[in-house]
Amino acid sequence: MSDAMNLQRIKLSVTGHVARVTLDRADVRNAFDDATIVELTAAFRALNDDTSVRVIVLAANGPAFCAGADLNYMKRMAGYSEAENRADALGLATMLNTIYTSAKPVIASVQGDAYAGGMGLVAACDIAVSVDSANFCLSEAKLGLMPATIAPYVIRAMGARAAHRYFVTAERFDATEALRIGFVHQLTTSGELDRTVDAMANGIASNSPNAVGECKRLVSELAGKVIDDSLISDTAERIARIRASDEGREGVQSFLEKRKPSWLG
Repeated sequence: MSDAMNLQRIKLSVTGHVARVTLDRADVRNAFDDATIVELTAAFRALNDDTSVRVIVLAANGPAFCAGADLNYMKRMAGYSEAENRADALGLATMLNTIYTSAKPVIASVQGDAYAGGMGLVAACDIAVSVDSANFCLSEAKLGLMPATIAPYVIRAMGARAAHRYFVTAERFDATEALRIGFVHQLTTSGELDRTVDAMANGIASNSPNAVGECKRLVSELAGKVIDDSLISDTAERIARIRASDEGREGVQSFLEKRKPSWLG
């Protein structure tokens, strides 16, 4: 798949039911440009359509996870008109939303610092596992900008209260703080990161693919909603539908019969 897509800035591999998308520009701290945005969008769309893939890991090579926008990219953007800036920003926003709305769970494997747009990449993932030495920063205000395209995902990840602080201070914070505010789910050492992420990915891949997709959609569609009669009815409809599904019936039956479900082969 990777060769067919002619990827230059990222690497793509699939092992079993787990796909790995790796930012591969260590020389520029994996800063992204418009070409990287195109490649990430294409890769996640292809993986979303690949029925053999059940989990996606977003990782990076080198000491930094992602430093945000590439300097040469920023120099080019400095000369853009408002219309050109709007089109460019829409490309980034589309890429982030492609990751966020993937039908497959996405795990961010954060092996180093994540700044600005790099934090957007982490936030767009469903789960974030970080090394304990990583640092994070929403640095846009220092440049006279704001983290607009990444904001919907970052605010969901860290909460509005923390976002109020870190959006306006543009200060750097460490992995312990990222864990405290909920931006990342788990910390580990650099030597244990791959093992931790692989174990998590393989655990998810062993669950019912249909149920995992429905669980992801459940959180996205119900978060923040008022618990009223309409929501109660909606949740009852969802559980009734999945109970009657092929995988729902197979899962319960295999449990009762003390055997592996069919999706495990």
